[in-house]
Amino acid sequence: MRYDPFMKIAIIGSMSFAREMLNTKNKLEELGHTVVVPIGTEAHLNDREFVDNLDDNLAWCIENDIMRKNFKQVSENDAVLVLNNKKNDLAGYIGISALMEIGVAHFLNKKIFLMEETPHYDKVRWAHEVKIMQPVILNGDLSKVI
Repeated sequence: MRYDPFMKIAIIGSMSFAREMLNTKNKLEELGHTVVVPIGTEAHLNDREFVDNLDDNLAWCIENDIMRKNFKQVSENDAVLVLNNKKNDLAGYIGISALMEIGVAHFLNKKIFLMEETPHYDKVRWAHEVKIMQPVILNGDLSKVI
């Protein structure tokens, strides 16, 4: 059997990073990987205020079964790449939905990559749980996705 270094990767992260998700997808595809972005990335890209309009966003997510569909994407790929850029003055930000998707990936024994280091867990409690799952920290270098 031949070893194939290319993977099927699901990008996850805050929808605030929708444009970065598409840019990262293109870069990973240039490296030979097969990549998907979260369901709804385009909707968030077309309406930047949709991220913070939680009432409309909630209705749309329920109507389109977004959480289940994104969990399914995690299950159908070899790895997840978390875009954890700076948000709200917090470097290495990971939102609650992305944290749940990381948990699904961990449970399913998928590789977990973080684009950047997380804050220390004395600053944000969720960083402790992320560290437990032992992700590979890329420090922005997509060539480390192997």
